[in-house]
Amino acid sequence: MTTAKRDTYTPETLLSVAVQVFIERGYDGTSMEHLSKAAGISKSSIYHHVTGKEELLRRAVSRALDELFGILDEEHARVGTAAERLEYVVRRMVEVLMAELPYVTLLLRVRGNTGTERWALERRREFDHRVAALLKDAAAEGDVRADVGVRLATRLVFGMINSIVEWYRPEGPDGRSDASGASGVSGAGEREVVDAVARLVFGGLRKAS
Repeated sequence: MTTAKRDTYTPETLLSVAVQVFIERGYDGTSMEHLSKAAGISKSSIYHHVTGKEELLRRAVSRALDELFGILDEEHARVGTAAERLEYVVRRMVEVLMAELPYVTLLLRVRGNTGTERWALERRREFDHRVAALLKDAAAEGDVRADVGVRLATRLVFGMINSIVEWYRPEGPDGRSDASGASGVSGAGEREVVDAVARLVFGGLRKAS
């Protein structure tokens, strides 16, 4: 774990460090002492900005959720056929996941043991249902195949997208994978991943011409 320097400490860097510690140790396994050491500041300095680790968790998962729900308000997610809107949303989901990789990773790992985690899970389900509704509408319009149930298709699509957090590692400016130390696939550009997911998802979903 790379610790933050005191002279560069801000609430945003604290949040970034906290997310990495939550991912590495698990939220339940993280103490304020762990956060203090990782951030390079005293526990009292952390409490000056937040009430505790659950507030940090809420801020982190809120960031991921706000980005995901923001997709649904974008013009191309609201205009066009259901299939066109669905493809746009899928592409943007992949983009957001890669742009906010640590935050989305943490969101996908919450288990519902605290009020914040239960809130996050409920919000995730709401987002999933709205994407599933798009898929259902696309099937009703005859643009996607009807021989795969909407619920199953939705789970498969989300499964493919969410699995990206387990293997995607963005490259740093020197061309090497990031400093997270996690094993994974680096070298694939964001556009390459977005296009690959879209081809695989919609190659399977769209009706044969």
